[in-house]
Amino acid sequence: MRRLSLSSRLALLFAGCAAVVSLFAGVLFGRASEVHFVELDQQLMESRLAGLRSTLHGAGTLEQFTQRLPLLLQDLSHQPDLSVRVRGPDGHVWFDSSTQLPDELPTIPGLVSLQISGTDYRVLNPAPDSPGAPRLTLLLDITHHQHFLQRMQRLIWMTVSLSALATAILGAWAARSGLRPLRRMSAIAASVSADSLNARLPQAQMPAELAELANAFNAMLSRLDASFQRLSAFSADIAHELRTPLSNLLTHTQVTLTRPRDIDAYREALHSNLEELQWMAQLVNDMLYLAKADHGLLTPKREPLDVAHEVDALLEFYALLAEDSHIQLSHTGNGQIAGDRSMLRRALSNLLDNALRYTPAGGAIKVLISGSASSVNITIENTGPGIPAEQVPRLFDRFYRADPARREGSSEHAGLGLAITQSIIRAHGGQIRCESQEGLTRFVVELPAKPAIS
Repeated sequence: MRRLSLSSRLALLFAGCAAVVSLFAGVLFGRASEVHFVELDQQLMESRLAGLRSTLHGAGTLEQFTQRLPLLLQDLSHQPDLSVRVRGPDGHVWFDSSTQLPDELPTIPGLVSLQISGTDYRVLNPAPDSPGAPRLTLLLDITHHQHFLQRMQRLIWMTVSLSALATAILGAWAARSGLRPLRRMSAIAASVSADSLNARLPQAQMPAELAELANAFNAMLSRLDASFQRLSAFSADIAHELRTPLSNLLTHTQVTLTRPRDIDAYREALHSNLEELQWMAQLVNDMLYLAKADHGLLTPKREPLDVAHEVDALLEFYALLAEDSHIQLSHTGNGQIAGDRSMLRRALSNLLDNALRYTPAGGAIKVLISGSASSVNITIENTGPGIPAEQVPRLFDRFYRADPARREGSSEHAGLGLAITQSIIRAHGGQIRCESQEGLTRFVVELPAKPAIS
């Protein structure tokens, strides 16, 4: 069976609630009416009982009662809805005002209800006003009351049915109107594709209950749009980066094969091709590394590391290159962290390599280490031209190179170093940022001083 729509469910819920409330109110009203009629009947019978007692006052024997009987009949003639049974002090029946009264009537003191030959009565058995007075049993015909209550019950059921139907219709209309923003969201969601990720829900027109959902939906579309743009740019960058080495390989191989050559020429051609293939292999490995980082598959080891010792090892490695470029290397400070030695050396090595490439001759590169109880900061700063402010947010994007002269694919740098560095730092639970101004560029790495608890 087809599942009910949300509008139909709300309409049925409204109808059920209205029916329950109407029925509950009707039952309460019916019960209150019944109690009210009982009170009215009791007041009426007590007032008539006072008149009957006045008429029969002093009639302690059957003879005395017989003398008062004409007066009693005269009183009863004015009260056609009232029947009376009179019994003597000994319990024998002296008089019945109606021939339809059964031999046995309730003798329980107080007011009770009774049905005789299809007619409803209210029966009152009052206590005698004196020890020798006759005992009276009053029966009041309440058929008209019962007919009123029955009509009221039918009216209640009719009201319940009509109110449920009306509420269902109005509830369906109200639900459909109230859920119109959801249908708009559904229409926008159905129209979203790879070419239309810029669609957004109008939050200002949404009810308060749906504003948060609309905000989350818009945020999701923004993330999807950004991810798709990055994926498209990533695919284009990969093709762009691989185009140059592949073209070099094809051209060089075709030229080599144009005529017979000696063994040294072929060896030189293969050596040249090997360099291009090694760069392509490194590019593929870097992309696989970043793919693992995107899926949370980088799991660094946690071993105690002396940051100063690791920095000294890297500065010693780059010392000759810095000396050739007349660049001064130095570091200050110390700190203790827990991390993967090879991964962190790779990240810091990428930062030092970048600093060496962009520091002019006669410049300086400083590594500053500072820490607190919860974190250790590693700052690598170099002198030289600053990075424009609009380029700083994109430095960690894949295949992005701030130097316009190096944006064409080359076999030396593919623009993945900083992206890999950021992935490594994040895998260790840290953060990295760049600060640049004219004459000084600074990369700040913040790592937790203790192992992250997973």
